[in-house]
Amino acid sequence: MNDLYPSWQAAWAAAGLAEPPRECFEDVRQRYAEPHRHYHTQQHLSECLGQADRIAQLAEHPGEVLIALWFHDAVYDIRRHDNEERSAVWARDVFTKAGGDAAAADRVYQLIKATEHRAVPVTHDSQVLVDVDLSILGAEAARFDEYEQQVRAEYRHVPGFLFRRKRRAVLEAFLQRPRIFSTEVYANWLEARARENLRRSITQLGG
Repeated sequence: MNDLYPSWQAAWAAAGLAEPPRECFEDVRQRYAEPHRHYHTQQHLSECLGQADRIAQLAEHPGEVLIALWFHDAVYDIRRHDNEERSAVWARDVFTKAGGDAAAADRVYQLIKATEHRAVPVTHDSQVLVDVDLSILGAEAARFDEYEQQVRAEYRHVPGFLFRRKRRAVLEAFLQRPRIFSTEVYANWLEARARENLRRSITQLGG
């Protein structure tokens, strides 16, 4: 993940802040390499950060969105339900120590909370961040199918029948939205393919 270090540096520079101590990057790096992760890994983070150019064009505060991306899955325990909250608190603390003001630090916190995907994002930057996080839904079929296998691996402790029921409910909830992606750029780019992927996966999960 050291090859992503320039992206880490660029995020703090875009926010106009001094880069935190290198130990912070190493801590985040190690989190994304935890052995229980299969989807929420460096691969997912890299795919999100690979959209930095779009973020720069779309976001009101690109640096804050990039920093939120770095931290949005930094805490990930499959058996807990407060991962986003804990990640958001961590990010806010690091952001503040790096010299960010309270309002900006709170925006970063709220951005990460939006990746709980419990509601359609409201603010412009949260829409950008959530679209980036959900871009896997509109991936090419082979990558989407790999993603589904990775999610199953993370929930390998859940019995098959229960996983299929809960996973189908999650995917159907996205499919039932009037629009999966909030920004016009992402909707035009990925909406149709995401819906195709979701329908195929729901069919494969069975009734």
